[in-house]
Amino acid sequence: MGTVTLGVSIAVPEPYGSFLQKRREDFGDPHAHGIPTHVTLLPPTEVESSSLPAIEAHLAEVAAQGQPFEMRLSGTGTFRPLSPVVFVNVVEGAASCAWLQKRVRDASGPVARELQFPYHPHVTVAHGIAEEAMDRAFEELAGYEASWTIDGFALYEQGEDGIWRLERDFPFGSGPDVTAQPAALPRQGGVSLPLSGPLQ
Repeated sequence: MGTVTLGVSIAVPEPYGSFLQKRREDFGDPHAHGIPTHVTLLPPTEVESSSLPAIEAHLAEVAAQGQPFEMRLSGTGTFRPLSPVVFVNVVEGAASCAWLQKRVRDASGPVARELQFPYHPHVTVAHGIAEEAMDRAFEELAGYEASWTIDGFALYEQGEDGIWRLERDFPFGSGPDVTAQPAALPRQGGVSLPLSGPLQ
């Protein structure tokens, strides 16, 4: 049956999602049109097509254990010089994102994997473009603010054309409240370490 490349993420809803995607295009990111605005839970992962039913069952179980939480975005950050990424900061909801991504990647699950870098939830707005354009993204979105309630996450598949498409939504159940947990975001030398998201 072959393999497919999957990613799991929290979608940034309208009107915020299309606004940030359009800004990403304006900054000159050639991949922006194929990347829905998001916060990564599972970076691009190649799996056997035959494992999709088990993966979907696993994600449904993870979602059932969670509950809605508030997310707030504020200002910009960057992973440079470690990685050519400018992002909008997740200033509320980071602990809940960390809780979810850890369970999605659970060692006993069908998409168990290690991360290249410590997990740091963020919303990418520029990736791999000219330094001048990265600087402009960092500066022009420095005052950006948005907030909403997260009620689930989604599974995406990358097509042969490079575009990420929604495969299935996974709404939360009534699991434990993790929103009060502090967000322990790893840092090295004062610079947050990057994570290549499914839709980076």
